[in-house]
Amino acid sequence: MRTPIGSKRKEEDPEEEVGVHHGERSQLPLFNPSDGKVSDIESEDLTDSEESLFSGLEDSASDSSNEVAEASFSDNDKKEDADEEDKNDGSDRQKLKASNTSRQKELSHVGETISSSELSAIQGTSLKNEYEDDSSDEEDIRNTVGNIPIEWYQDYPHIGYDLDGKKIYKPIRNKDELDEFLDKMENPDYWQTVHDKKTGTDLKLTDEQVELIHRLQKGQFGDVNFNPYEPAIDFFSHETRIHPVTNRPADKRSFIPSLIEKKKVANLVHAIKMGWIKPRKPKDDTPQFYDLWAKEDPNAILGRHKMHVPAPKIQLPGHEESYNPPPEYLFTEEEKLRWQEQEPEERRLNIIPQKYQCLRAVPAYPLFIHERFERCLDLYLCPRQRKMRVNVDPEDLIPKLPKPKDLQPFPSIQALVYRGHTSLVRCISVSPSGQWLVSGSDDCTVRFWEVSTARCMKSLDVEGAVKSVAWNPNPTLCLVAVCVGCSVLLVNPCLGDKLITSSTDQMISGFVDPEEQHLQPVTWHNTEGDTHSKGVRLIVTHEKAVKQVTWHGKGDYFASVLPDNGNMQVLIHQVTKRRSQNPFSRSKGLVQYVLFHPIRPFFFVATQRCVRIYNLLKQELTKKLLTNCKWVSSIAIHPGGDNVICGSYDSKLAWFDLDLSTKPYKVLRHHKKALRAVAFHKHYPLFASGSDDGSVIVCHGMVYNDLLQNPLIVPVKVLKGHDITRDLGVLDVVFHPTQPWLFSSGADCTIRLFS
Repeated sequence: MRTPIGSKRKEEDPEEEVGVHHGERSQLPLFNPSDGKVSDIESEDLTDSEESLFSGLEDSASDSSNEVAEASFSDNDKKEDADEEDKNDGSDRQKLKASNTSRQKELSHVGETISSSELSAIQGTSLKNEYEDDSSDEEDIRNTVGNIPIEWYQDYPHIGYDLDGKKIYKPIRNKDELDEFLDKMENPDYWQTVHDKKTGTDLKLTDEQVELIHRLQKGQFGDVNFNPYEPAIDFFSHETRIHPVTNRPADKRSFIPSLIEKKKVANLVHAIKMGWIKPRKPKDDTPQFYDLWAKEDPNAILGRHKMHVPAPKIQLPGHEESYNPPPEYLFTEEEKLRWQEQEPEERRLNIIPQKYQCLRAVPAYPLFIHERFERCLDLYLCPRQRKMRVNVDPEDLIPKLPKPKDLQPFPSIQALVYRGHTSLVRCISVSPSGQWLVSGSDDCTVRFWEVSTARCMKSLDVEGAVKSVAWNPNPTLCLVAVCVGCSVLLVNPCLGDKLITSSTDQMISGFVDPEEQHLQPVTWHNTEGDTHSKGVRLIVTHEKAVKQVTWHGKGDYFASVLPDNGNMQVLIHQVTKRRSQNPFSRSKGLVQYVLFHPIRPFFFVATQRCVRIYNLLKQELTKKLLTNCKWVSSIAIHPGGDNVICGSYDSKLAWFDLDLSTKPYKVLRHHKKALRAVAFHKHYPLFASGSDDGSVIVCHGMVYNDLLQNPLIVPVKVLKGHDITRDLGVLDVVFHPTQPWLFSSGADCTIRLFS
């Protein structure tokens, strides 16, 4: 067991120890005669051994309970149950008491006026009371949350919890950047002040701490007294000794072969025999060279490389490079001068052809080294590209479309022919019920047909060629709009249900003129006499010729197109209020066709090269469709409202997906001549196009509810029957509202029904 150094010295010579202490006490400033007071001795000035020694002496001298313990130990020495450790402790305490008495004698020689309280203060100077400067009223601002990462509470107003579970709030720091700058300028100790995140206070570093930081930043040791270059201790002598350091006999296993190593070697030999492990081949350090442009034989290295690109071959010399070229290859003076003025890249020949009498007279070629160098540059600097020949079956390029038999029903055969017009039939329209058909022709007549029998039920003579007809889509009204010259006639054909026809007349006749008359671009007229008896109820007179008319889905509004009317090319009319308005203050392009959206308040205006979509409620342009066509002839809107087809005079049919892009989703070029009309079916996934080549092509156009799936467009049938007259074929196509039937009108004065 280790014993302190001081205790050993006490056991050896206690008197000498007292003398030594007396010498030390004489050197320490214990008493100042001028003040008459005892000076403090800081415990920091003592070493660890001295502090432990004095603390043991002072505790034994100052504590009165130790004396009681000494007496109790002396009384209990005679008892049977006292062991040897108690006896030894008693003897040690007696020695300590003797040293204390000698120390008190020393103090009595120094000054006789010292009181007992001062004496106890002197005795207790070496052991400083840790609670001396403590105050119970002082608030403890230390962090008591424990050793936890402060980042956990960086977003919270508190920094942790105390032992009672209450939140410890962060100290309020009202310093902003200005205060921080002023503190930096005015506080001389700012450079050695750091902020403690755990306690939220600013701590000033001492000079020793600053010096320690500087040493650590320089890569030095923290302790100043540490010597990293102490002399090494040679534990083993370099001199050869007679006897070894350890004279331990060798183990038995050092003489017997290892069984584990034998097993490992056997496994390696078996793996080598089976071919699992291949012994290392000796490395061949000789450099290997191969011809980069070797011949492409299968045995060559590059011959087995599939992507090897052979070097380009040099162009073979021609007659102009001969030493005795024909006379026509020789340059004249003008050609030679022109050749010299040209850039090297622009010259047709790299050399000037020259003629020599014999081969011996030919000098050395001056550009030989230059051409060889350029050839070498071409071989390893010029990029090469292998053009792979693709062997593709032409049938694989054709998209796999479903068979037309799987896409039925669609119109496939000609069922009826409606004859009666004497000139080309420009336009047709079907009633909402699908029972009646109206047609307009250049023979100045409007004819009403019964669909099922092809019988002409009524004929209306007008003053000019009929450009467009449109049946009102509202099933509660029986009204047809007819474009003749500069007028739009609203006709009640009086066909079908008499209640509907009578209610239509009541709606038109029940109009009352408003008190305030507004200036309108058109004039509304009521008909009387023979005109009224023929079925014409209203006449809307325009300033210019009307080309097209179309109805709104609810049947109260209709729009008319006047291509030659400047900024008033499109007009919208309301039948019940007999009001007309120009929706556009300025027309952009020559308007060809207009349509109302079947569901939303959108208005489609087709010009020669694009289709503009306007929002009637917001009165703004919503979208502009680029048709990529030279001249748009007609447009049609899908019943769902999200797809539009556009026909043009340059034999193109463009399908637009309004949710996808403003450019065509697909362009069909099935017709050989100009397209005159396109149409969608209201219920079936069908659309058709009529052309001047006399044919009508019916296509299957399925639009899916899934926005991620593109529409399916499949041509299913080519319908022929119209004769081409004056280079005109099919002029208009319309689908039946309920049946998969198609009506087409042509320049051969007939209307045909395909079912």
